[in-house]
Amino acid sequence: MTPHTALRIIPRDQHTISRKDISPNALRVLYRLRDAGFQAYLVGGAVRDLLVGGHPKDFDVATDATPEQVRQQFRNCRLIGRRFRLAHVVFGREIIEVATFRANSDDGSGDREMDNGRLVRDNVYGTVEDDAVRRDFTANALYYAIDDFSVRDYVGGFEDVMARKLKLIGDPELRYQEDPVRMLRAVRLAAKLGFEIEAATAEPIARLAPLLSEAAPARLFEEILKLFLSGHAVASFEGLERFGLLKVLLPETAAALASNRSGALRRMLLEGLAGTDQRVADDEPVSPAFLFALLLWPAYCRALMGLQAQGVHAEEAQRRAADRVTLHQLNTIALPRRFSLPMQEIWLLQTRFGNRQRKRVMRLLSHPRFRAAFDFLALRLAASPEHADDVAFWRDAQTQSSEELAASLGVAVPGDSYVEEDAAPSKRRRRRRRRATTSAE
Repeated sequence: MTPHTALRIIPRDQHTISRKDISPNALRVLYRLRDAGFQAYLVGGAVRDLLVGGHPKDFDVATDATPEQVRQQFRNCRLIGRRFRLAHVVFGREIIEVATFRANSDDGSGDREMDNGRLVRDNVYGTVEDDAVRRDFTANALYYAIDDFSVRDYVGGFEDVMARKLKLIGDPELRYQEDPVRMLRAVRLAAKLGFEIEAATAEPIARLAPLLSEAAPARLFEEILKLFLSGHAVASFEGLERFGLLKVLLPETAAALASNRSGALRRMLLEGLAGTDQRVADDEPVSPAFLFALLLWPAYCRALMGLQAQGVHAEEAQRRAADRVTLHQLNTIALPRRFSLPMQEIWLLQTRFGNRQRKRVMRLLSHPRFRAAFDFLALRLAASPEHADDVAFWRDAQTQSSEELAASLGVAVPGDSYVEEDAAPSKRRRRRRRRATTSAE
């Protein structure tokens, strides 16, 4: 059933969007398409964000020109996509994405394809009204027209944006079945915008959450980055918990948090996510490896405790726990090795912070993952104060010279040599097994 549409035009004096807040390159695309005889609108998240006083990073255009016709207008244009055929107009580092109006029904051409209720191909073109109703949320179905600087609303999105409400277009259950990732988009947009998810839109999420396990792991990896690296990680995490999505996306983490009665692991995780939000706000980089080290740490702690309870030697238990958690998570999210390997290093370095032997201290300070591992150790204070001495020592160690550090460790440094610690241990001296300091806090 196609949702009802009724055009409402919001004139310039009744909304807050100004051309000075729109990318000049987006305006170039809009004007050139219009001058070539095509309809062209600024659409989607940019219009929504401008209405609530935000500053969009991306500006998308919708038009009745086909991708091939768009390419004819711009030499700096390339066509991409199979599921959704799009035109990208490239201006240096900025890309203006141009999409042709799409219809909400199959015209028999084979350009719209469903597979078990999932939309796997959608290149049937239509009118702007068709395009509006096939979008996901009413807040994303608003069109800014450069002809008269008005906002065009076909599905009631303007009122929803003003009311800060997130509402799906059409039947929520069917829309989630078409594309389960829409459930994650609902949580992410609500967290980003401070919107409330409308009751009918929210109701099926917990029930349909298992559908996410059928989504492509590579796509879920990208969605995780959008959820947690856009400056609203804490609110996104709480939304995933509230709507039952966390146990599908990060099942072992969810299980570990549920079994951690003290709540220490959850406190640490939220502290880390708050730090991530702050770094994004300060325009500082956040490594996906560090993010996943944080998100999967509860799962790692739980797996490690289980292996140690079975009598597995500490170092072997750490390696096996790291490998097990990573392997199990790959069933849901395609975590690339360039991130999973540094993630494991961050975990495995944690036990080395308790060692005060001079050579080992120097080696750890020079390790390429030292800074990330130290920042992670500092985060663990949110779960347990027992790490306070280690954090203080290593914070000071980073500011000291080799001589000062050696002196603070009470080690003689003739010729700055490591001979004392390199000497072979006496045969009569028993090798002490280091106790693992990593625990479930």
